Amino acid sequence: MSSGNKTICIIGGGVAGLLAAVTAADEGASVKLFEKMSKVGLKMGITGKGRCNLTNSAPIMDFIAKTPGNGKFLYSAYEKFNNEDLLDLLHGWGLKTKVERGGRVFPASDDAQEVRHLFMDLLRKKKVELHLDESVTRILTKDGEVSGIVTDKGSYGAGAVILCTGGSSYPRTGSTGDGYRMARELGHKVTAIRPALIPLVCKESYGKELQGLSLKNVSFSIDAGGRRKASEFGEMLFTHFGVSGPIVLMLSDKASLWLSQGHEIKASIDLKPALTEDVLDKRVLRDLETYHLKQMAGALQDLMPHRMIDVILSLAGIERDLTVSDLKKAQRIALVKTMKAMPLTVTGTRPILEAIVTAGGVSVKEINPSTMESKVVKKLYMAGEVLDVHAFTGGYNLQAAFSTGHLAALSAVRSLENA
Repeated sequence: MSSGNKTICIIGGGVAGLLAAVTAADEGASVKLFEKMSKVGLKMGITGKGRCNLTNSAPIMDFIAKTPGNGKFLYSAYEKFNNEDLLDLLHGWGLKTKVERGGRVFPASDDAQEVRHLFMDLLRKKKVELHLDESVTRILTKDGEVSGIVTDKGSYGAGAVILCTGGSSYPRTGSTGDGYRMARELGHKVTAIRPALIPLVCKESYGKELQGLSLKNVSFSIDAGGRRKASEFGEMLFTHFGVSGPIVLMLSDKASLWLSQGHEIKASIDLKPALTEDVLDKRVLRDLETYHLKQMAGALQDLMPHRMIDVILSLAGIERDLTVSDLKKAQRIALVKTMKAMPLTVTGTRPILEAIVTAGGVSVKEINPSTMESKVVKKLYMAGEVLDVHAFTGGYNLQAAFSTGHLAALSAVRSLENA
């Protein structure tokens, strides 16, 4: 095994690993970056639908609030390196960015590959030793301290190791849970792994009937056993297996957790959240008066998307060819209630392989939040999605990876200086 007392070995060439490598090299460290795939930053290349949602322009306290998975653990990382620091760094490297709806920050080019190529250039310029197509199989320790790593091609000495292998989602990008195994082997606790930011599978067949239909300005709510409730307003989408879209993804973390605890989840869609039942009833009455000579299937065209009419009528127990003038008050009330609470039964999530991020990971109780150093093994640092930290969509997850990667690198360099 080669001597490496002053070398930092970084395991994983994703968002956290790339910034960690560049940061450590900038600080004068000798850096070796190991990536099992043939390219670095593969998951970065598909984030934000291929546009790379780098971060968010929100105040940093919003980042904590938007991180349901141990957000408070990130206080120190954000204090040392926040969204403004990240953008200053990227702009200094020549990347132009733009801010879109919801404060989401993207490259001005809308091309995630530009960001990936930028980091590739930086690795070369800063003389980071890049090991592609090389899987790390084990982290070596001696007397409770990191001493090196073993790969499928050889062994390397190290004065510090940064573990940032990602989670278990999108395995084709290299995130296959290797980091969890290595952390466990060193004595770390890994909390239960489950999908977060994932579409939901529903029992009802009408999801398939409405496949591809997008709804805007609706409320989507979930209820577990009548005790746990959550709701989001915005846009959603019907799919062949159930539902997806922004507000569904926002609630999917809770749904995934409640399902893992054995709870049955009832969901509902409020098609007119801005209206109370009484106000909506008056609106329905006006439309029915306008179309009083039509059948019910033709009288609701101003109230909802055409493709939804038959489904809503069926759920309300109303025949589509019933003449408007024959509609009874009880049926009209049932129609209004169905529009305010279109029922769904959530039976599961899509597979974790399809999750945008993974919930669970190395327990943050065993990581020093001020340095990202392991409390179990000295000079072992962790960053990114391998940790039990996850956030909502909008740039919050990438910022968490950037910030923890940056802090881990600075801490690793300091540990070598003080050795």
